[in-house]
Amino acid sequence: MAAPSPPELIGQSATWLETLERVSLAALVERPILVIGERGTGKELIAERLHYLSPRWDKPFVKVNCGALSQDLLDSELFGHEAGSFTGATKRRQGRFEQADGGTLFLDEIATASLQVQEKLLRVVEYGEFQRLGGEDTITCDVRIVAATNVDLPARAAEGRFRADLLDRLAFDVITIAPLRARPEDVMLLADYFGQRIARELEGDFPGWAREALEAMCDHDWPGNVRELRNAAERATFRAMAAQANGAPLGPVTLSAATLDPFNSPWRPAKDLTTAPDAYRPAAAPAPAPAAPRETAPAIAPPRDGPFDFNAVVAEFERKLIADALEACSNHQKKAADRLGLSYHQMRGLLRKYGYGREGVESNSSGSGNGAPTTKG
Repeated sequence: MAAPSPPELIGQSATWLETLERVSLAALVERPILVIGERGTGKELIAERLHYLSPRWDKPFVKVNCGALSQDLLDSELFGHEAGSFTGATKRRQGRFEQADGGTLFLDEIATASLQVQEKLLRVVEYGEFQRLGGEDTITCDVRIVAATNVDLPARAAEGRFRADLLDRLAFDVITIAPLRARPEDVMLLADYFGQRIARELEGDFPGWAREALEAMCDHDWPGNVRELRNAAERATFRAMAAQANGAPLGPVTLSAATLDPFNSPWRPAKDLTTAPDAYRPAAAPAPAPAAPRETAPAIAPPRDGPFDFNAVVAEFERKLIADALEACSNHQKKAADRLGLSYHQMRGLLRKYGYGREGVESNSSGSGNGAPTTKG
């Protein structure tokens, strides 16, 4: 039987290639592995790669999302149950450990498991045995565990919210995935891959990215990591191809603020939790840190006598605000936008409106006299 190919993982940055090398080495040693990373970084894909590069490649790869189930259901899901063990349990059911026997069990969001479930997991990891819910027979299994989380498990263990002994046993090796903002070399490679993929699904040709789209993607922080980038790239390509179907010419794909954030709309409902039922109202949180003060208006006043050019005065006012904010933020455009209470893309639009070149802003970041960005021409 030919070995299935491990999942395709796109990237060329040194950080990403180092991670893949660690995965290849860890796959060969049949011990528990802990995968840590922010949401959207590809923890499940890493777990699949660990399985398909391991000696267990031809055995089951079983997945369980611990955060998607209540603790009683998670217990039954993992270890199975006997008939009559709870209301509705009309027959015996095998758990995921039995289903994964000889293969790999991927436990996503392991930090959400209760201490009771953690205790049973500890026994399986240590001795390879467990009991079904409501059962008395001891069942043995040969399962390799790969667990994943996006939280600081050692900190939770120190707080008593995660068993330290289970953490010790799961962490034979720990693979931490770097967020996409730490892998800027991979952004365009991934964007091209996702754009071409959805274009094939739509039976069309991918026309490439407009320069403005490239700049926007390289400047974005991608808090949702690869998943967010995939959605943005596919959304932008789909909209461009849909517009072409309605008669618009298909040029390089652009990336608007609404494409980066599909919730960006003037009709977005206001955030209002005051009428939420108590069961859904979030717990009280510490008071947020005071927001950075917005840029105060510079002293620019229209001429007192006679008519004046209103648009010119407003433009000068905006230029002064932008220049002062950039100077205060060492020409960091994102920080300057936050200081002015603007989105990053609103800030970029104003810079283009007044002819501030990207190259000029960056070249001035090391400090010319007044801190104002260099204009084109």
